[in-house]
Amino acid sequence: MLKASEYKSGNHNKYLLNLHYVWCPKRRKKVLIGDVARRAKEIFYILANEKGWDILALEVAPDHIHLFIGVTPSDAPHLVIKAFKGRSSYYLRKEFPELLKLPSLWSRSYFVSSAGNVSSEVIKKYIEDQHHG
Repeated sequence: MLKASEYKSGNHNKYLLNLHYVWCPKRRKKVLIGDVARRAKEIFYILANEKGWDILALEVAPDHIHLFIGVTPSDAPHLVIKAFKGRSSYYLRKEFPELLKLPSLWSRSYFVSSAGNVSSEVIKKYIEDQHHG
């Protein structure tokens, strides 16, 4: 796992683009527990690896997800969240039929914030601290 403050390089650029996302299941249902939570994490790490993204911190709480991720300048924030929500919804609803009771797995809403050098470590510590509620 990379440090949140490490700069990356492309062919013609040097960048540090870390995004903090928070999103919830539809109706804020507490469905992200046990095997569902474990499988969600697995899906997120597989997707991030495929896309060349670095998951810096991840918390799957029963009713929301915090994801802190390093992306490239060519990755639009709305497409990053779309990839995570879309892939995880498809597989989780296929593998856990009880999730089909919800009209959709994820709420359409999400929070995203960009983070630079200084705030990256603060966000990472916040996500890793299980006591923030």
